[in-house]
Amino acid sequence: MEKQRVDVLLVTQGLFETREKAKRAVMAGEVLGNNEERLDKPGVKIPVDTDLHIKGKPLPYVSRGGLKLAKALQVFSISVQDKIVLDIGSSTGGFTDVMLQNGAQLSYALDVGSNQLVWKLRQDDRVVVMEHTNFRYSKPEDFTHGRPSFSSIDVSFISLSLILPPLKQILLPDGDVVALIKPQFEAGREYVGKHGIIKDSKVHEMVINKVIQLALDSGYSVENLDFSPITGGEGNIEFLVHLHSVETTTAVAESVDPAATVENAHRILNA
Repeated sequence: MEKQRVDVLLVTQGLFETREKAKRAVMAGEVLGNNEERLDKPGVKIPVDTDLHIKGKPLPYVSRGGLKLAKALQVFSISVQDKIVLDIGSSTGGFTDVMLQNGAQLSYALDVGSNQLVWKLRQDDRVVVMEHTNFRYSKPEDFTHGRPSFSSIDVSFISLSLILPPLKQILLPDGDVVALIKPQFEAGREYVGKHGIIKDSKVHEMVINKVIQLALDSGYSVENLDFSPITGGEGNIEFLVHLHSVETTTAVAESVDPAATVENAHRILNA
């Protein structure tokens, strides 16, 4: 069994955003492993399939990021029961874990990187691992177990403008999408502040409207919008949008209100 440092594994499993934060938690005695064993040495190497969690804060998914999609499925009333799903930007597998726990039949875990997906999911027969895969160039025939009817998107350092058009050709007709909108990768460089953080609510609203228009132009109706329950790396506020692939005229649901969503996000997450 492959082994990895405790602090590195904490980041890999999505429990912390940086090794420094992970190291502090380990040294404070807050990190527990299998059988509630306390791990207090960040440099000790342990099996990569060790189920790490924070004392008093058990995570329901393999990574903290799973909380984002879990909120979307609940708030947007989306069912993935018995569906073939696609996790674009799967990383450690938080979104895939959420979908499997919600009854998905099979999940394609697709990522441009490699060796990030946690062992628990890598070994799951319901998971098709697609590493070293740049989704921009994916085609329907690449999905050999059947085309997905639902897709989640959580990508970094790339705009959704490069993801939504090819996804339209891969999703089954009437398929649904939950995309994580990361303003720092959608706004121009002139809007991004120190450490890659965008704090301006006007820029957030501008980015959401840009993504909405992109979705409409790419053949999706915009069904719903909300903010992520947790911030992303470095503390950026992120947003969740529900899209529906259509063959007729695209539209934006009346309930979609970018200004109100941004206002609520800043009020709650900056409290």
